[in-house]
Amino acid sequence: MPNHHDLVTKDGFRLRGTHMSRIDGFSDVVFGFALTLLVVSLEVPHTYDQFHAALLGFVPFAICFFFLILVWMSHFRFFRRYGLHDMGTLWINSALLFSVLFYVYPVKFMFAVASGIHVDSNVFSNPSQPREMMEVYSLGFAAIYFCLTALYWNAWRQRRQLKLNPLEITITLADFSEKLGDACIGLLCALIAHLLPPHETGNAGWFFFLIAIWSTINGKIAGRKIRRLRALTPPEELEPLPHA
Repeated sequence: MPNHHDLVTKDGFRLRGTHMSRIDGFSDVVFGFALTLLVVSLEVPHTYDQFHAALLGFVPFAICFFFLILVWMSHFRFFRRYGLHDMGTLWINSALLFSVLFYVYPVKFMFAVASGIHVDSNVFSNPSQPREMMEVYSLGFAAIYFCLTALYWNAWRQRRQLKLNPLEITITLADFSEKLGDACIGLLCALIAHLLPPHETGNAGWFFFLIAIWSTINGKIAGRKIRRLRALTPPEELEPLPHA
């Protein structure tokens, strides 16, 4: 029997997706497959040179692994909160999983190049390819976060069916705006990469640090509203839902 803390989050959001569903199981399989594609090599090294090459791939693998875990955590948090399984959620979730699988190789390749693992001068055969690499990476990032944005929009759209209280609606909108901002930053980086001269394309990546600034601003603004609403929310609306 789950306890109160398993059914209500610290911010007062009552969980509606407390049981494993088919969409959860399928999504976890896809995320697991995406992580498998990130592995440096599926074969055990037979020589020290092969072992050394595998070690060089650790840094980009760790960065990519961390990013995919962040996406998975956002996905997990959403379905724990809302427990939605309507057709709109299924299609948006499918688009998200497609974007994650598409994104695996671009992100792995980009960080491998950025970390200096690919030292071959023939990595790029023409000057426009670094720009294309950054554009693909940025657009893939934006696609993932637009899908997460769409999930929260779909939950907000069904706020009455889900019986979201004002506190939960505010939390939903806060996450919606955070994911939307992240997606827009991805588009901005793609645009900057397109406008910069080919030899300066890598500088577009620095604009991803705007995510930290946006998250801080959005978090502070939303945090004040959430704390105020939590204090005003009746105790019975902070109790687990009857069906949970």
